[in-house]
This record gives sequence, C-alpha cells and structure tokens, in this order.
Amino acid sequence: MGLGASAGGLDAYKAFFSKMPADSGMSFVLVQHLDPHYESSLVAIVAGYTTMPVHLAEDGVEISPNQVYVIPPDAILTIEDGALHLTRPAPSAARRTSINTFLTSLAEDQRENAVGIILSGFGSDGALGIAAIKEQGGLTLSQAEFDHHAKSGMPQSAASGGFVDHVLAVEDMPAALMDYRHHRIIGDATKGPDGIRQDLPNYLVTICAVLHSRLGRDFSQYKTGTLMRRIQRRMHVLQTDEVPAYIEQLRALPHEAELLFRELLISVTRFFRNPEAFEALETKVIPELLADLRSTDPIRVWVAGCATGEEAYSIAILLKEGLDRTGCHRPIQIFATDIDDRAIEAARAGLYLGAIASDLSAERLERNFVKEDGNYRVAKGLREMCLFSTHDLVKDPPFSRLDLISCRNLLIYFEPQLQHRVLTTFHYALRSGRHLFLGPSEGTTAQVHLFAPLDKQHRLYIRRDTTARLPAFPLSRSSERLPLAKQAAPSARDEIDQRVARAIARYAPAFLVVDRQHDILRFSGHTAKYLEPAPGAASLNLFNLLHTDLRAAARAALKEAAATGERVLHGTVSIEVGEQYEAVNLIVEPLGDPGEGGPVRYRVPRGRKRETSSKGHGSAGPAQRGW
Repeated sequence: MGLGASAGGLDAYKAFFSKMPADSGMSFVLVQHLDPHYESSLVAIVAGYTTMPVHLAEDGVEISPNQVYVIPPDAILTIEDGALHLTRPAPSAARRTSINTFLTSLAEDQRENAVGIILSGFGSDGALGIAAIKEQGGLTLSQAEFDHHAKSGMPQSAASGGFVDHVLAVEDMPAALMDYRHHRIIGDATKGPDGIRQDLPNYLVTICAVLHSRLGRDFSQYKTGTLMRRIQRRMHVLQTDEVPAYIEQLRALPHEAELLFRELLISVTRFFRNPEAFEALETKVIPELLADLRSTDPIRVWVAGCATGEEAYSIAILLKEGLDRTGCHRPIQIFATDIDDRAIEAARAGLYLGAIASDLSAERLERNFVKEDGNYRVAKGLREMCLFSTHDLVKDPPFSRLDLISCRNLLIYFEPQLQHRVLTTFHYALRSGRHLFLGPSEGTTAQVHLFAPLDKQHRLYIRRDTTARLPAFPLSRSSERLPLAKQAAPSARDEIDQRVARAIARYAPAFLVVDRQHDILRFSGHTAKYLEPAPGAASLNLFNLLHTDLRAAARAALKEAAATGERVLHGTVSIEVGEQYEAVNLIVEPLGDPGEGGPVRYRVPRGRKRETSSKGHGSAGPAQRGW
C-alpha cells in the first residue's frame, strides 16, 4: 500500500491506522511532503495508532508484511524488487512530486498487487502515480472528505482524472482493503501460471459481444491477455467471484460496460515520454520536414491514439522550435485522434496538472504554457496547431498525404492481424519517403515491405515506395441510417427508371446533388476519387467529404452561383490522386426553378485522361434554389 499525503494529512493517517488490523498481511509505505530542514515526528505519531512496527525507511531494506515504512525528510523514495531505495538530498522540484515518483515505481514493481491511496493535501501530487497503478492493474483509492469547490486538492486532482476506483471516507478504507484482499485470495486460486483465471477465456467472446452490443466497439482483435487482465481488474473492483456473474453485471449495471471500455483504453502518457526517442525525432526527422524553406504547403502530422494529448503537443513543441530555428513559415497541421471521447475533450482543453513540470524544461514551460491555479494550460498558438477528434483507427477512414505518423504504445494491444491492418493503413496515409514513429516495444518486422528502419532503436521508420492495398473500412454506426417510415414497394416503372439511371451513371461524369445547407442528397458516377472524409462524427456535408484540394474552389463556385443564379465553371483545379496530380474542371450549376424552399443540388463530374493529366468536369445546382 502506497499512501500519499501532504502536510495536512496527519489526521488522515491517524484515522486510517486506528481502523487498520495489525495482521492484514499488507505492507504500508507512507510518503508525505515534509520540510527538509526539520526532523519528522510522523513515525512516533503513527506508532501511537497501530500495533504494527513503524520504521523510518532505509535504503535497501526489503519490505515485509504487517509493517509500516515512513519516508524521511529531504529524500526521494522508490521501490524496486520489493526493496526500498532512498535518494538524498532531494532536489526541491523532485520533492514536490515525491508521491508520484513512489507510486509510479510501486506500479512498475508490484503491478496488480499495488494499491495507491491519496489522502488530504494541497496540490496535484499523486494523480499521475495513481494513473500508473491503475494502468498496471492495481487498486486506487482517494479520500472523500475534500472540498469539492477546491481546484487544487490532492484527492480532488486524483479523482478528477478518472483513475480512482473508490472515493471513501478514510475510516472506511481499511474495511474496503480487507474485503479486497479476501476477494483476491479467492480469485487468485483460480489463476493459471500466466496470472489469468483459467475459466476466463471461455467467456471472452461473450464479453466482447456485450461490449459491441452496448457500445458499438469491437475488441475481438485486441490482445487476449490484455483483455482478460482488464476484465479481471473490474471483477476485483466489484468483488465479483464468478465470470458469469460479472457478465450479468456487465449487462445489468447501467455504467459497467462503459467502465470496462474506459478500463481497456487506459493509457498513461506524458510529455516527451521516452525522451531519447523524442530527441531522435527532433534530430533525424524534423529537420527533413522543414528543409524546403520556399514551400508553403502545410506539414501534416497524424498522432493516432493520442489519449489526453501530451504526445501531440510534444510534437507540436518540436515543430514550433524547428520553425523558429530555421525561419521556415510553413503551416503545421497536427491531426490527433483517439477512440476515447473523454480523453479527446481533455486534450482539446489542454489543461494539465502541475506535475508536468517534471517532464518539461523551465524554458519549454514558459514558452508553451500558461499557469492556471497551480496547473498548466497549453498556449493558444500551440493548441491551434492541433485538431483533436474522436476516431476509430480500426474502422474509420484514415487521413492522407501525411508527412509524419506517430502511433506509440497502441499496437502492443492489438493481435498481429489487426497490427497488419493498421500498418497498411499508415503506409497508405503517408507521403512517399515520410516517417512513422512507434513505441519502444513496437516495430514493423512483419511489414518490412512497407517500412524501412531509419532508427530502429528509437522506432523511427521510412515509408517504402511499394504498393499496398488499403483495408476496407466498414460503415460506422454513426453513419448508418434507420428507416423512419415504411416505404411502398417500387413499381415496375420505378425499377426500370433506377436501372436506366444506373446505366447512365456508368458513362456520365461524376456528380453530387446537395441541398442549400450543402448536405449531399445523391451520389452519381465514380465520385470516390474526389472525396476525402474529414475526421470525427460521420457527416454527409459536402465540405466534410470533398477532397481537400477541391473544397476552396467548390465553396467559391457555390457562392458565385448562389449570387448570380447562373452556371459557374471553375477550371483546372489541381488535386493529388495517389502520387500524381490531376487537373479537374469543377462546375456548379443551379438545377430547376430557383424558387424558395427547394433542395439544392450539386454536381462534380468524373475526370477524363488528357495527355499527362486527367481532366474532370463538375457541376452543381439548386433545384428550386438548389445546387
């Protein structure tokens, strides 16, 4: 048990140990913010409320059950291989995050046997450590008696991150821990050598089906070991002994499916996580992206699985610094996506705990963040570089014409078949010779025909010029249409008309019909080349679907046609198709009577080969004020 508190946590320690049995079989490590210039009386105070031996922590001592260990003043405490390690003296910056430091080491050392408890105190120390413990499968608690109006209390900061399993009164924590330990003893008896319940694989298909039914999310191709450990952890938190009973809870409890979903998405990330890898990115990739000082084309980056945004902003900082160094003025577009809508909301807000100061230099903090109530907000200019959106990497169409893709510590959760699908998607999305940045335990060994290593140690790869088939992307649930009324069976004439229309469409130019709000009413011809769906929720709006190279011209032509009521030809718009550019004619044409109230119809025709380029024709127009 790792217990963290600030100077105001003395009463909480008293309440906790006065209720904690002395023979629980647990070990307790207390990490408190202490004045480095004074001896602490915490050992003597805690000893007055428990019969367990209470020790001042010493370097190298191995922890034992039914013992309490207290951090000494002016020290940083960690645990490795079950032994405590002290670093003295402690730098002032490190003292402010000493609880995070210990809990993170506890998570790495004890994994699912770790318990993190945040008691009262000022600031946000402990929140990142709690997240690390939950990521490794441990249990997390925080004190209930905190000021809900305060923005800077330790329990409040820990709970607001969504990583706390139970918010409890301090005197109720010992009983909850004893119940948890009793449940773990029963559950551990059913585990195999890999630490997973031996009966759980038999129910995995059912659990995935319930998740898909309730949330529309398919986890069937995620690593089974990860899935089962996350399911086990939810069973531990709920103290459910049998898997069928948990499946019933998954179906019956209103929030359990979402809680398991969030459990499966846990991703603890930090600014410049694995600093050496980001240094390699800065020295080996960024200079190449900024080499063409005359270009005005945007540098396009996709951060897939961006979680709460730290990685996207880290890359934005590197690019911004590169722009300042080189005098390059190219715009930066960073598309940052994740399946977790709550994480995306946090990323958009760009507000982070004060503990990020340990991951960033003072200069980077000052240049890129604004301090707010002890926390840090990403500066507006940096936020404007990043477009955050909810996106399912498995089933939503990818971005394209990218210069860099960063997808770190996500592929490790996928089965090989799904890894191959995602890497093939990345190959399609990148420009020729551009770069892929993966996590330290990931690679492209099975896809050597798609990517060549640039820096294998730091997982930097270059896209090879080879042909790969883009995976098919199913229609997302959000874009499915449900019938609102029963339709009459088509007549023989209707069927003939539909066949004629389909035959004409095979030879006619590609076109779209849109209404006055620019929502597409009809597709005709081979329109796929001219469409490039924008990230986010599914939409039939023209400007969310149209190829980005066509959008400005289409918007201008529509505006002119609306003002004049006449057909508008916008000649030779250049669009990128694969690795080549084609010249396209865009036509916007009003259709029908320009009276009020009717639909707007819009046409974009199919391209034709013309010597070294292909030329298309497009039109659009309102029927009864349609286009």
